[in-house]
Amino acid sequence: MATNYAQAVRKGALAAGRLHRQLGVKEQIEVSGGAINVFAAISELDVPLMFRPLDGLLGAFLNFPARGILVTTQRPLSIQRFTAAHELGHCMLNHQPSLDDENILRRMTMNEQPGQDLQEVEADGFAAAFLLPKWLIANHMKRQNITTPHLRRPNVIYQLSLRLGVSYEAFCWTLVRYKMINPKQARELLLTQRRALKEALLDGHRPTNYRGDVWLLTERDAGTRIDGSRNDLFILKLKEHSNGGYLWNIDELRDSGFAIVRDEVIKIETESVGDPGVRRVTAQPPEDYRGRLVLDEARPWDLAQALTRLELELDFTGPEEEGLSRVERRERLMVEAA
Repeated sequence: MATNYAQAVRKGALAAGRLHRQLGVKEQIEVSGGAINVFAAISELDVPLMFRPLDGLLGAFLNFPARGILVTTQRPLSIQRFTAAHELGHCMLNHQPSLDDENILRRMTMNEQPGQDLQEVEADGFAAAFLLPKWLIANHMKRQNITTPHLRRPNVIYQLSLRLGVSYEAFCWTLVRYKMINPKQARELLLTQRRALKEALLDGHRPTNYRGDVWLLTERDAGTRIDGSRNDLFILKLKEHSNGGYLWNIDELRDSGFAIVRDEVIKIETESVGDPGVRRVTAQPPEDYRGRLVLDEARPWDLAQALTRLELELDFTGPEEEGLSRVERRERLMVEAA
């Protein structure tokens, strides 16, 4: 066990890095994109993981009679992921059993406080480093053409946090930890209400509730994995070469069961003649949607010849429900079917 706060954070982060290398996490992300799948990591390590409606707790780590992790079903997917990573930290660091409540979230600032339990600090350090390594943030920033000055914009933080699979708050404080923004800037970002960001994206459309997230997807997301939840909406914002007769085939969305909330073309005001416009489509996935979405930009009379193709691997089946994780249930079904 570490003897001071700095040692505890470092010990947790080093353990997370070792596990990344052991599981080949970086190599997997380079292939599929998206967020680090902590539930898949737990399954690969053969550590039992169960989801339960835990009253007053976010999660727990048990080590007798055998190692095991419990995570609440009563929180969004981002909180379930952070809690699972925290409990995995306890497991990988050979800690004593731990019952973890809301204090996990209050410690996201990763600041030293008097009387802190260093075992919990180690697990916090592990969770932050496992889910949000600096290389992963850099990968997403490069893909989205985001530079450090952009990290002061709440809408940028919101969309990056979705792709990284963590809460807006956790991402803000991780950026402080990596010295990509300062604490004052993080506090300013946290003043923005997430509902306001969703309303701005939806531009007048009012969903049944605002518990779900709103993804803004562009050509820069092509080929990546999008892990969301059942109440999420997404907006496709795609360059469309209608001047050449090429249109995005939105029927492919409808055929996959998506409800089209809004479909519009935004003209780009430039001095050039014949510049492409922007197709902006707001869609709601069918319930528990999981699969590959393929959209083609083609001439309506020649759909076989696509000018551009957008492929996304979508999973809108979160958050995790009671019982085994989705990863483990699917693995067991594959074994039974083999």
